[in-house]
Amino acid sequence: MLKSRVKRSELPTKSLLHSRLEDGDFLDCFSVVSDLSPRQAAEIITSFPAWAKMLVRLRGILVAPFGLDNTGPEATDKVGIFPVEHDDASEVIAGFDDRHLDFRVSVFSEDGRISLATWVHRHNLGGRLYLAIILPFHILIARNALARVSRASA
Repeated sequence: MLKSRVKRSELPTKSLLHSRLEDGDFLDCFSVVSDLSPRQAAEIITSFPAWAKMLVRLRGILVAPFGLDNTGPEATDKVGIFPVEHDDASEVIAGFDDRHLDFRVSVFSEDGRISLATWVHRHNLGGRLYLAIILPFHILIARNALARVSRASA
């Protein structure tokens, strides 16, 4: 079905993630046709299917000896384990800072499309290695999440 086709895209020009970008940061963005609000899409995106939950659990086991966060910091507003730092009619931004890297995920709605962007600022070699190892899984999970967003749209 053409409607659910997930496309690699540019970060929307109005996204607040632009204010975080520095040379050397990682940024990717995918989008799909959807009439959902950013918050509705973010809730679907962070409701991982069983296979993705298994990968997240495996990640938790593998990074535990390094003291990396597995549950996200405490926050009154979260999507999944990610604290929400911005939520309006066009964009939800969630994520947190850790010892090895800072990351934020943007779910942006514009012109009948939902864009899912991930920004990562690596602090050290550990952050670089971590991102290199998880990147294939990140892409798989992000694309699957947007396909689920598309299927949930009217």
